[in-house]
Amino acid sequence: MAADAAGLLDALGIARTNVVGASMGGMIAQLFAICHPARTKSLVSIMSTTGRPDLPPGKPEAFAAIMTPPASPNREDRIERGIAVARVIGSPGFPASDAGLRATVERGVDRAPYDPAGLTRQMAAVIAAPSRNDRLIALKISALVIHGADDPLIPASGGEDTARSISGAELLLVPGMSHDFRESVVPVYLKAISGFVQKIEARERATA
Repeated sequence: MAADAAGLLDALGIARTNVVGASMGGMIAQLFAICHPARTKSLVSIMSTTGRPDLPPGKPEAFAAIMTPPASPNREDRIERGIAVARVIGSPGFPASDAGLRATVERGVDRAPYDPAGLTRQMAAVIAAPSRNDRLIALKISALVIHGADDPLIPASGGEDTARSISGAELLLVPGMSHDFRESVVPVYLKAISGFVQKIEARERATA
């Protein structure tokens, strides 16, 4: 997937970019930066981890929630399962109304087809991937690590380890935030990422 991202940049004619990824996407973003440092202006790793095997694991109930399939592949059962997952791994400090939570889950269900085999492949890839610590330590890039202090799926220690592994990385640990993108949490991400990227872009212009 990191190679796919590089191929997309080739197709779009983009030489360098700011790379952002969350959860498994954060792992992919880390690999992109590792494999394509010359193409990486900066890295933002969100609610992710280096994959170091001795880091504390997530809570069993969080893994059970994301691995429990819906009652059927139909839309309503998928929505109900998504809401149940969100209630387990959602951010306790950023409450969402029932209607707001349902709307967020509905958008996700309607955007992506149901593919349980794909979820299995993703989990297998995360589990089988070797630790990225040594390769992250070798990076010389600007990085921002964002993590929820109350994340039950990938504990905050994963974000802290990521920040320690990248020289000079900034760490934003958000109290009350967990492992989600519900609407009440989105402004936190937007403010942090936009401020960080604006700083990177200003530095690029100054040295151009």
